[in-house]
Amino acid sequence: MQRVFPIGKAPRFVLVDRVSFRRDYAAESVGVPPTTGWPIECVGSGVHADQAGELRDHFRKSGVDVTVKDNGNPVYTNAAHRRKALKCRGIVDRASYI
Repeated sequence: MQRVFPIGKAPRFVLVDRVSFRRDYAAESVGVPPTTGWPIECVGSGVHADQAGELRDHFRKSGVDVTVKDNGNPVYTNAAHRRKALKCRGIVDRASYI
């Protein structure tokens, strides 16, 4: 059985036909990485256009297959690819869902 409550109004326990149901807070706070919107061109981890070749060489030497556009921005195909590419450069994204 499913009951819908307005945001902030859900009780901790619900009694239905003498059966108590407990609210699952962990299930409500699960974050799921987005699956739409990939591939992305990341401006935040990009470099100046003059350094695009150096960034391509760095990825190649590190064994990470990343396309770097002529403007210096890398293109990531999915979240795991992005995580791996950032890790090889020593960049930590604290706002990510890692």
